[in-house]
Amino acid sequence: MFRAVDALDAAFPTAAAVALDLIRRPEVTERWSHPSALPHLSVGGLACHLGRQAVRAAELLPMPTDLPTLDSADDHYAQAPWVSEGTPDENSVAESNDEADAARGPADLHARCAQALEVVGDLLSRGAAGEVVPIPWQGWSLRRGDFLLTRQLEIVVHSDDLAVSVGVPTPEFPADVFDPVRDLLVRLAVRRRGQSALISALSRSERSQDISAF
Repeated sequence: MFRAVDALDAAFPTAAAVALDLIRRPEVTERWSHPSALPHLSVGGLACHLGRQAVRAAELLPMPTDLPTLDSADDHYAQAPWVSEGTPDENSVAESNDEADAARGPADLHARCAQALEVVGDLLSRGAAGEVVPIPWQGWSLRRGDFLLTRQLEIVVHSDDLAVSVGVPTPEFPADVFDPVRDLLVRLAVRRRGQSALISALSRSERSQDISAF
């Protein structure tokens, strides 16, 4: 029987491949050490953060877990502390691995992402990925479809950030990648801003409000 998770099993490698194509663009390499569109993060650091979504998936999809399982991807964002903390400050960015990974250079990132994409595709195609996937840094697990959706959201959002940072068009994702992310962002925006803010922003330019999900 078809399940939503099956669609995400097929869509996630596509999302990761689009991200890898963007990461490999010469404009990213040329501006590697320049500031990105995100505060306190270089273009290289942002590229590494984007590429890490496939790397994380390769690491975590086959990993067993006894961590509690949340009901949905929506609950993941409702409970993750970083969502309510606002824009990361310089110290928070410095404590992440993004800039340390960037110091290893573009070629290293390209190789790691390509290998991770191959591993993820193999795990998902032969049914070797777990039904429940741990997120150790949060202290909980998600069902595989919800986990892949969170990584897919990261890819879609940060692909836009990276493209803007280096002055290239934001990649167009196919519907099976973009639509679930769009729907999740809308739900998160409504949860944070309310229905009225979303309706006004999408239908009444004269009453447009901030509807960012994060």
